[in-house]
Amino acid sequence: MSRKEKWELIPPRWLNCPRKGQIIEDTFIPFKTPLSEKYSDQIPDECIFNVDMLFNSVKIYKKKVGLFIDLTNTTRFYDSSLVEKLECKYVKLCCKGRAETPTKEQTEAFVNLCARFKQQKPLELIGVHCTHGFNRTGFLIVAFLVERFDWSVEAAVRVFAETRPPGIYKQEYLDELFGRYGDIDDTPAAPAMPSWCSEADDSVDDDGNDMGTDGKAGKGKKNGNFRKEFVKKDAKFMEGISGVRIVSGQPRLSQLQRKCQEMSGWKKNGFPGSQPVSMDIRNLNFIRQKPYKVSWKADGTRYMMLIDGNNEVYMIDRDNAVFHVSNVDFPKRKDLTAHLHSTLLDGEMILDKVDDVTVPRYLVYDILRFEGQEVGKTDFDRRLLCIQKEIIGPRHAKIQHGMLDKNKEPFSIRSKPFWDVTMSEKLLDGKFSKEVSHEVDGLIFQPAADPYNPGRCDDVLKWKPPDLNSVDFRLKIVKEQKEGMLPQTKGYLFVGGLEPPFGEMKVNKELRGLDNKIIECMWDGTNWKFMRQRTDKSFPNSFNTAKGVCESIKNPVTKQILFQTINNERWTPSKQQNHGQKRPADGNMMPPPPPKFSRP
Repeated sequence: MSRKEKWELIPPRWLNCPRKGQIIEDTFIPFKTPLSEKYSDQIPDECIFNVDMLFNSVKIYKKKVGLFIDLTNTTRFYDSSLVEKLECKYVKLCCKGRAETPTKEQTEAFVNLCARFKQQKPLELIGVHCTHGFNRTGFLIVAFLVERFDWSVEAAVRVFAETRPPGIYKQEYLDELFGRYGDIDDTPAAPAMPSWCSEADDSVDDDGNDMGTDGKAGKGKKNGNFRKEFVKKDAKFMEGISGVRIVSGQPRLSQLQRKCQEMSGWKKNGFPGSQPVSMDIRNLNFIRQKPYKVSWKADGTRYMMLIDGNNEVYMIDRDNAVFHVSNVDFPKRKDLTAHLHSTLLDGEMILDKVDDVTVPRYLVYDILRFEGQEVGKTDFDRRLLCIQKEIIGPRHAKIQHGMLDKNKEPFSIRSKPFWDVTMSEKLLDGKFSKEVSHEVDGLIFQPAADPYNPGRCDDVLKWKPPDLNSVDFRLKIVKEQKEGMLPQTKGYLFVGGLEPPFGEMKVNKELRGLDNKIIECMWDGTNWKFMRQRTDKSFPNSFNTAKGVCESIKNPVTKQILFQTINNERWTPSKQQNHGQKRPADGNMMPPPPPKFSRP
C-alpha cells in the first residue's frame, strides 16, 4: 500500500474508540463518526463502523433515527447521501473541536434544531456525532438537556457520562459548560483519559485535519496529578440518623476527598475503599493457597471514616460523597482529653434491632492510617489489634471515666471481629447467625497476611448463598411494539463498560417508577428478579463485576463445597512452622454471641 496523506487516514484515536453510547432521555443517541468503505483497508473487521451499522444498532429499541447531526469539521469521513437514503434528515454543524468548545451561536443553533425536530417527530431519535462522540457531542447534548429539559448542568453531565462512559473527558469543555450554566467553582474534574485515547499527534486536530504551525494542542491543559471530583449534590446519609450533614462547599469537599485518596494510596478519582469480589470455584482456590480470616457479611451501607481532630469526623460513601458527623469523640489512648487526627477507617453502618428499638451502629472492620502512620501496609491481625487498642479501647475508657456520653452520639461505634477461617460454619449455621441483631447475608474472607488494597481487590472474597448472589444494574424501561401486536414494556439491564444491555426483565408495577435507577437483582435460574433499589449507589456494577457474579451463579460455591474446602483443604502452616505452635486464643476460635442489651 502506498504511503497515504494525512487526510486519507482514519482519524487519530478512532480505531479503538467505542462505537456509540446508550439512548439519552429517549431523545439522543451519541456515537463516533462512521467511516466509509474507502477506509476499509485500515480497519480490522471487528472495528468497522459505518452508517448502516448505526441505524441497525437502534433496532433493538424499536426506534428510528430521524435526525442525523454531524459536528465534525470535515466532509471526508462518509457520504451524507447514505443517511438521507435511510429517510433520515442529515444536518452538518461544523465545530472545530480539540481545545475549542462549541460557540454560543453553534449551541443555540443545535438546541433550536433539536427542539423543532422533537416537536415535529417526538418518537424519533436524534443521532449526534463528532469524531469520537464524546466532547463536542456531549457538550451540545448537555446544553440541550439544560436549556430545554430544565436539567441542572451537574445532572446532565453525569447522565451523559453514564450513557457514554467516561463522558466529557476534556477539562476545558466542562469548565465552559459550568461557566455558562452553573457555578464555575462546582466544575467536576474531567475523568481520566480513556485507554483508547493513547495516540498523540499534535500536528492534526481531532478530525485529522492539519493544525498548521499555530496549533492549539496544549490549550486548557491543567497541571498536577489531582483534579476536582464529581459532586453528587443530592447525596443522602443513611436514613434515620441525625447529627450528620453533607459537605458541599468548595474547596473543603475536594480537600477531604483528596486527603482520603492520598491516605489510601489511591491514584484515581472516586471512592478509594477496597472492593471485594464474589467467590466462585476459581478463586475458592485462594483458601487453599494462603491464610484467611472470616466474618459475617452484614446487609449494611459502606462508609469510610476520616478522623482529623476534634469535631472533624467525616464519613465517605461509595459515591465519594462526604458527610460531617457531629458529637463523635475519638480520644487518644494515652491522653483521653486529646483527639485523634490523620486517621482513616473502613467499615459499614448497620441497623440493629434491640428490644424493638432500632440502633444504628458503625462497625469498623479495617484501618488504613492511624495518626498518620501507614498501618494499612501491615498484616490484617495487626490492623485489627490497632482498631481495638487505639480506636475502640480509648472510647470505652473515656465512657468508664464518665467523660463521654455515648447517648449524645448519632450512632454507636464498634469493631467488627474476624476469626480463623475454620469458624465459617459456625457463623452461618450456629447460634451466631440466629442471635445477631441485624441481617446476615453471607461471609467475608480477608487475607490474613495481606496489606489493605484500595479499589477492586481480587483476594478479598465475599460469599453469598448461590440463590442470593446479585448484580446492581441500571434499569432502562423501553416500550416496544411489533407489527400487529400490543405494545410491550421491557426493562433492559445495563452495567458499566458495556454498550448493549447485559440482560432484561419484565416490568411490573413495582419497577415502573425506577427507570434509570440502580437496582439490585438476583438470578432465579431463569430470569433476573428485582430485589431492591440501591439508593446508596449512582452507578451500576462494572461488566467485570457482573461477569464475576454470573460465574458464581453458573458454577456456585455451595455451603457444602465451601465447608469441605475449609475443613479439609484450607491453607495450613508447614509442619516446621506448626511444631510447638501455641493453641489459638479462644477469641480467635469461638465467636461470642453479640450483646443485644447495650449501646457501646
